Amino acid sequence: MMRKTPASFAPAALLVRDKRMLFGAFAVAALALIPIASLLVLAGANTSDIWQHLAFNVLPSSLSITLLLMAGVGLGTASLGIGAAWLVSRYEFRGRAMLHWILVLPLAIPTYISAYCFVEILDFTGPVQTTLRLIFGFSSRSQYWFPDIRSLGGAIFVMSAVLYPYVYLTCRMLFEMQGRSMIEAGRVLGAKGSGLFLKIALPMARPAIVAGIALALMETLNDIGAVEILGVRTLTFSIFDTWLNRSSLAGAAQIACMLLLFAALLLFAERRARGARGYSVPLSGSMPHSRIRLHGAKSAGVAALCLLPPFFGFVMPIATLARFAFSRSELLGDPQLLAAAANSLLVASLTALVTTFAALLLLTALRRRNLPGAQLIVRLATLGYAVPGSVLAIGLLYALTRFDNGLDALSRSWLGYSTGLYLSGSAFIIIYACSVRFLQIAHGAVEAGYTRLSGHVSMVSRTLGRTAWETFVFVELPLLHRALATAALLVFVDTVKELSATILLRPFNFPTLATHVYALASRALFEEAAIAALVIVFIGAIPVLVLNRLQAGTTSSGNRA
Repeated sequence: MMRKTPASFAPAALLVRDKRMLFGAFAVAALALIPIASLLVLAGANTSDIWQHLAFNVLPSSLSITLLLMAGVGLGTASLGIGAAWLVSRYEFRGRAMLHWILVLPLAIPTYISAYCFVEILDFTGPVQTTLRLIFGFSSRSQYWFPDIRSLGGAIFVMSAVLYPYVYLTCRMLFEMQGRSMIEAGRVLGAKGSGLFLKIALPMARPAIVAGIALALMETLNDIGAVEILGVRTLTFSIFDTWLNRSSLAGAAQIACMLLLFAALLLFAERRARGARGYSVPLSGSMPHSRIRLHGAKSAGVAALCLLPPFFGFVMPIATLARFAFSRSELLGDPQLLAAAANSLLVASLTALVTTFAALLLLTALRRRNLPGAQLIVRLATLGYAVPGSVLAIGLLYALTRFDNGLDALSRSWLGYSTGLYLSGSAFIIIYACSVRFLQIAHGAVEAGYTRLSGHVSMVSRTLGRTAWETFVFVELPLLHRALATAALLVFVDTVKELSATILLRPFNFPTLATHVYALASRALFEEAAIAALVIVFIGAIPVLVLNRLQAGTTSSGNRA
């Protein structure tokens, strides 16, 4: 006798589940797009009283500085990231195994914390200039020249030193996966030395380079703390200044639309470069690199070159923070610090849970058959990572404030009770903003787990009589636990480091670690902020090392294929 087909296989039941799944994915995308839609509505308000001042006195300089900063950071991160990735993947030298980990550590340091540290190190009263004056007998600043860290060049230096791992990680993975056959083919065709790099490795890595630079530039556009302390008036800072100092939310929204255009162009350029140049690396039958072994002075020289980027991007800031933290160790029990840490843990934990669940919902909907428009929904929902935090903050504050005011008016008229700023005046707005901004990160991590999950597993489970829900809960979720944990961890740490959205949206008397550091450093009390800054850095180091470990496993498995 033939076994009765489970009800879960019935077309009507599948259709109902598919519609529910599609509705859930559509709801996630709609919530993610609310800040952007609100921003566009707010930008349409009449700002003729202030727009003329912004157009003639603020925007020209802010726009030119932003373009120069992006060009400088793009060139700096590309030079440091590509160079380090090629040396580590191509040559075998003493200390290479350790550098494999050290080179990614600058990603653990937020740009604003690195900027604070370098101001303390390189400013007139810092140890570098003080030592120079003692050695050469200078008594005043006018007697010698020293580069000013509070400048556009200083911002390019600081951000390049912190953000180059975005390029390094993408390029190193591709260089290591190219295999011996590619290099040998280049040698047969006459390429030697630098020719192998310039004519073969570099062109093949172009999509990875563009992707890494795009990520670094998105972080550059998002930054507000570093540019402020370094005196660089970018479009992001102009948004902050117009909103808070000129009391014009609509004017800030109009500047934010320009910043949103920059982010959209970056995203378009990255996807176009990745889609137009699909370089294939034959893994089957290929062998890993036979790295060139270096000895003596060459080995020491290459190791020194590879050490320079993490020295400036990680070692110097960490040494500065450790020195200040040791001198103010009594602040470990400071109630303000403990409150900021508790608030950060609460917001980051809830954000990690929300984004991981939303990413899982989106990907589950995408994997189901006969779901029209699923790809478009996912792209719209994960657009937030390309949007600077300050832009999200303006759109979200406008939308939730309007909602709170409407709810309050309704409650007053019906119940005689004022609800106040129920959403926009609580930590909910920070969780909302960070969830929208970091949904792409969670989506990428969960998607990586799904790519390793064979579709046959679900088919076998369904054939054995399990329903779709039972298959998802008892089969797929246990196999995805590492991907889900990675997604939650990455979002958790990025939320702890987030400043641009948090500084604009945090409720009154609700400090986080990022805003605590920012508030103290803005009052020239960076020594008191050092402990909180160290906590952020150590938390940030966890996913950086996890990501590096996962990527190393990916390349090694690829080379074994």
